[in-house]
Amino acid sequence: MTLDIPLAGDAAARFLPWLIGFMVYLAALGLALALLVVSAGERWRTTAAGTATVQIAPVNEGRDTRDERAKQALEILRATPGVASAQPVPERQVLALLRPWLGEDADATALPLPRVIDVTFQPANPPDTAALAARLGAVPGVSLDDHGAWLARLAGLAGTIEGIALAIVALIFIAMIATVVFTTRTSLAIHREVVEVLHLIGARDGYIARQFELQALAHGIKGGAGGLILAAATLIALSTTAMHIDAPLLPRLTLRPIEWAAVVCVPLFATAIAMIAARITVLRTLAREM
Repeated sequence: MTLDIPLAGDAAARFLPWLIGFMVYLAALGLALALLVVSAGERWRTTAAGTATVQIAPVNEGRDTRDERAKQALEILRATPGVASAQPVPERQVLALLRPWLGEDADATALPLPRVIDVTFQPANPPDTAALAARLGAVPGVSLDDHGAWLARLAGLAGTIEGIALAIVALIFIAMIATVVFTTRTSLAIHREVVEVLHLIGARDGYIARQFELQALAHGIKGGAGGLILAAATLIALSTTAMHIDAPLLPRLTLRPIEWAAVVCVPLFATAIAMIAARITVLRTLAREM
């Protein structure tokens, strides 16, 4: 459709694609952050759900006594209905986890390391963890950690980060709407005489609003495409960098296909908002002033 109003040469609208592109870039990154946090929280909950850890702490006794208490804890665990497996963690593995803090020369035989038992519950019939913890507590120095407190704190942190990220995305879109409204009003004021001529020859307000709407569509496509490309490049760079970091608790920084689809929808949504904002602004301004 050929525009009757020469909007392409407006100085006010010349930078609108750049602003839309920048806002789409930030919004896409914010949405990706929210999606990654949700995915990481689900992965951590899935990993920790149905598992527990039993610790046999030193109580100023000899190594043999500690081993004996570990055997008692294993007997209790394996006799408890709902416990799928209970496997002692090798002492060298416990030492490997502590080595970054203790140093490479740490000697396991000279350290009062706790015994650790990995416990897996049956998904369909988990045991009563409170009762199990009470039975294990009868053995000196034995404690059960079902990761409940850790999961609760993790869920709270993930929810906070997700809420902040989505709030930032919402604020970015609000700022974009304000920018489109301001630019549209400026362009309408610049071309006031042309708009009046169109009115004289029978053009309706909807036809004039369509002119600005199509211009917003063009700006949204240009800016949105650029912002999406930059956001995709940033996310791919972060994912590539994270692949070389060996940290089991580090959130996955690779988006799944459905998450990429959500990110791709950001420029489409931004373009639609820009068109709607431009149309409503023109219609309201014309109804009020002309």
